[in-house]
Amino acid sequence: MYQSRIGTIWQFFNNIKKMDHQDFQKIRKEYEDNGIDIHDLDPLPLRQLELWMDAANSCSPGRWFETNAMALATADENGNVGARYVLLKGIDDDGILFFTNYDSEKGQQLAVNPNCSVALHWPFMGRQIRIQGSATKTSQEVSEKYFHSRPRSAQIGAAVSNQSKQLSSRQELEERVAAYTNEIGDAEVPRPDHWGGYKIHPVRFEFWQGRTSRLHDRIVYQKDGKNWSKFRLAP
Repeated sequence: MYQSRIGTIWQFFNNIKKMDHQDFQKIRKEYEDNGIDIHDLDPLPLRQLELWMDAANSCSPGRWFETNAMALATADENGNVGARYVLLKGIDDDGILFFTNYDSEKGQQLAVNPNCSVALHWPFMGRQIRIQGSATKTSQEVSEKYFHSRPRSAQIGAAVSNQSKQLSSRQELEERVAAYTNEIGDAEVPRPDHWGGYKIHPVRFEFWQGRTSRLHDRIVYQKDGKNWSKFRLAP
């Protein structure tokens, strides 16, 4: 039994050693050869976004995969870039919506530099979409409506969390939640002034479809005034 345990421990450390020396160059995915015909895409990129989103939802591998998760990149006045995932919460004729704490790092960056970019990725389809544009705060009415559609616990969390600020411990956060929950009782949770929505007004889209031999399809929509043009990029 002792030797068996030694063998198990030895194998464990061998596995760690292999992980430390993993050859990332050998990690490779082959894409299926399902391409994009530029003439099949909708003239309006926001409509095409909806079509691809519908397709992603219909063949999602499970509820654990958030098809509306998008990586949001923002930058401050000095060009320092931050990136994180947020959830796409609406598409209309003017742009796309997400909601957050205005005092967070991304909120502070958007306050000084509204230019931003998002990327959605659906690896099970070999697809991604990149969107560039500028962000503006939504109306209070839009923010109120969405805030009160969230679970009550999420509303309370948004009210008590000083997002992106340093905490002394997890306990500090949990104590704030407990105190606020006790204070408010059964009353409606008021939306904090520092929490609400942003609308990204796009100026450029790229629809990417993985293809065999890395000869991927890349179709760009570029805004020109009120109109959109489409063209293909080399992979």
